[in-house]
Amino acid sequence: MRKYDFKLNFKKLTNIVVFMNKNKRILLFSLLALSLVGSMSITINIAFPFAPVYAVRAKISPEGPIINDPNLVAQVVFKGLKAPTSMAFLGPNDILVLEKNEGTVQRIVSGKILAEPLLHVDVSSTDERGMLGIAVAAKNMTGAGDIPTYVFLYFTEAGLAKVDVPTGNSIYRYELVNNDKLLNPKLLLDLPASPGPSHNGGKLIIGPDNNLYFSIGDLKSSADFATKDFQTKAQNYIDGIDTDGRAGILRITQDGGVVGDIGILGNEDPLNKYYAYGIKNSFGIGFDPVSGKLWDTENGPTFGDEINLVEPGFNGGWAKIQGIWTVSEAGKKGKVVSPMPNPDDDLVNFDGKGKYSFPELTWADSFGLTDLTFLNSDKLGKQYENDIFVGDIGYGKIYHFKLDQNRTGLLLDGPLADKVVNKGEDKKAVFAHGFGGITDIEIGPDGYLYILTFDQVDGTIFRIVPKDNDNAT
Repeated sequence: MRKYDFKLNFKKLTNIVVFMNKNKRILLFSLLALSLVGSMSITINIAFPFAPVYAVRAKISPEGPIINDPNLVAQVVFKGLKAPTSMAFLGPNDILVLEKNEGTVQRIVSGKILAEPLLHVDVSSTDERGMLGIAVAAKNMTGAGDIPTYVFLYFTEAGLAKVDVPTGNSIYRYELVNNDKLLNPKLLLDLPASPGPSHNGGKLIIGPDNNLYFSIGDLKSSADFATKDFQTKAQNYIDGIDTDGRAGILRITQDGGVVGDIGILGNEDPLNKYYAYGIKNSFGIGFDPVSGKLWDTENGPTFGDEINLVEPGFNGGWAKIQGIWTVSEAGKKGKVVSPMPNPDDDLVNFDGKGKYSFPELTWADSFGLTDLTFLNSDKLGKQYENDIFVGDIGYGKIYHFKLDQNRTGLLLDGPLADKVVNKGEDKKAVFAHGFGGITDIEIGPDGYLYILTFDQVDGTIFRIVPKDNDNAT
């Protein structure tokens, strides 16, 4: 739980009041009225169980990022992005980057940003809403020369009014026209944006089957946790309302259809689009290039960040289980779950089609895990090829893990052998640090790791390369 000290004033109010429950709002506005009448200066402490992820991000180290492998170094590709969330490659040295609050798709070619964005849309940008996810399907992926380059976007679409009221979280398909504009938008999927404004997820990728996979959280802030109006079966509320597109990893075709015309968990819409459910919020999904299996990261409230192997029909356990702990009705850590939950008694299983499994690794605290990717390249050395790399926004670290022989778990030893990261136990897994809040990790066409870090005005793209190839282009 994080505490915030502030002088009572209108500017602060606009930033924090959305994270308060009803009683705290009444208290705050009562204090405000007293301060206005009596010219009082009041300092108060308010604790928020769930802190907005971008508000608690790490800052770039003054010395710059440090790679623990002395043979590797981080280069700056570009600096000066406004609150960047995701990136995707159009080609070598050609990167599309999303700016969360601006609603823009910027293009960076050979380290220089183009004068005009490829696209600007009106987004609702409060807290974790905004321009969130991007994926590119190049022409040669389909084998048809007359098919354009598609760019898929996930963003929180603003309403018609000028006030910041969202109409929904939307998945659009655009065409890259004349190599300089994104045009001909097609709405593929319209998802909820309420209650919000937190836990929108937003990671968007194209799987090895050429279908779209994307994460969306439960859209709940701390003030809404116990609100039954938004409790769905996808959040493991057995008596909850039907799924509405929240709290899962969804899968659709590049035309917005149901893959194979049959849902994994059921055939009702939108349940037929769920690949996984029971997910509080995820900023990272990626496919193992060897096994073809999907993995994800998941954020807990103040505990229980996770790395998961996500089989079709995977149930992450939220909002009944996070990490290896039960979750109280107030969203707090409960007792350790043992033995395995009985899906018929404890969790929603959609007539046996959903299956809960414990995380492959969980954190006792919340570090704000973000993206996850597999390094399908030996450019950093054979010792890293096909391994998992995971970033966080809270501490600016990159974690590195090898997979077991069956590639269904992580190779963990020492203090991590119990699959729980307690305070100070992550040192062996840290590959690099000092990046600032990491929002995306991608593999470039050149086979190197690219890291995107969040800042309101100085968001940065880094590239990790061998030290003897520090001038690599």
